[in-house]
Amino acid sequence: MYGVEIIESNWEADHIHVLFDAMPSTNLVKFINAYKTASSRIIKRDYPTIKRFLWKSAFWKTGYFITTSGGVNIETIRKYIERQRKK
Repeated sequence: MYGVEIIESNWEADHIHVLFDAMPSTNLVKFINAYKTASSRIIKRDYPTIKRFLWKSAFWKTGYFITTSGGVNIETIRKYIERQRKK
């Protein structure tokens, strides 16, 4: 639908890192909002006890940060994401 491929993901206590490949014409705002909506539904369905820890029913905060990998080697980014939970 969005033509996006998730390459790598990992998380820390208060945020996640997702490396994805997308075409320059991809509407990233729509993709991120759809990703957050779908993942929230799946997490709440698969782990219903999490609902008691949420503010109202919101799983994700409204914000996000996106950057491009322009001149950075993709393997460098992948390794950075892989190491996030190994602190």
